[in-house]
Amino acid sequence: MSEDPTPESVVENTPGEGRTPDAQPIEPSAPEEFGRVQVWWGDGKGKTTATLGMGMRAAGHGFRVHVLQFMKGGASSVEAVRGEYNAIAALPGMSYENLGHYGWHGMADGSDETEHEAEARAGLERAHELLEAAADANLDEPIDLDADPEDGVHMLILDEVLYAADRDLVSEDEVHDLLDAKPDGLELVLSGSHSEPAYLADRADLVTNVRKVKHPIDDGQRARRGTEY
Repeated sequence: MSEDPTPESVVENTPGEGRTPDAQPIEPSAPEEFGRVQVWWGDGKGKTTATLGMGMRAAGHGFRVHVLQFMKGGASSVEAVRGEYNAIAALPGMSYENLGHYGWHGMADGSDETEHEAEARAGLERAHELLEAAADANLDEPIDLDADPEDGVHMLILDEVLYAADRDLVSEDEVHDLLDAKPDGLELVLSGSHSEPAYLADRADLVTNVRKVKHPIDDGQRARRGTEY
């Protein structure tokens, strides 16, 4: 049998070195390299899906994750239940709250625009509370998986905050204020907006444009349970 010609340096840098990982029990842990700012925007489906998937991955390592949704609603085809809420409730170390009422700002869905504005302001205030709590916590240490987010979190996902800024429910300066309040060890994830948030280009460590190539909604497909909600 011939020798493996693969250099040792390549083998060392190969994820898993060919081994299949096994699922392990989730125990409280602390990340070693958190602290970046992520931005997820674009006209394609999958911004919330991607950020929640990342949150699930972090929770799987025993890190404390919280999701704060600024806006989440939909058309009449969307039922008043979301699969991600049920899944998060069953996952140790991950929690959520939604401060945007059912409906969508700027759409003829019967929702009250003034309420959207008030709830976006409440979302902004709540985000600052969570950032302050994280700043007071020791993010280099594990946090109980069932701890309240007021005890600190390792990852904070502000879902749809960029849509709220897009619609002038919060200002771009107020989004910058959130970044100013972020403690060093907190991974802060911002999502939403079909328009590029160029005002964050110099401050984000990761920016992902989720582009739409094709979507069945363009052919009249309504939101489907299990994929869109």
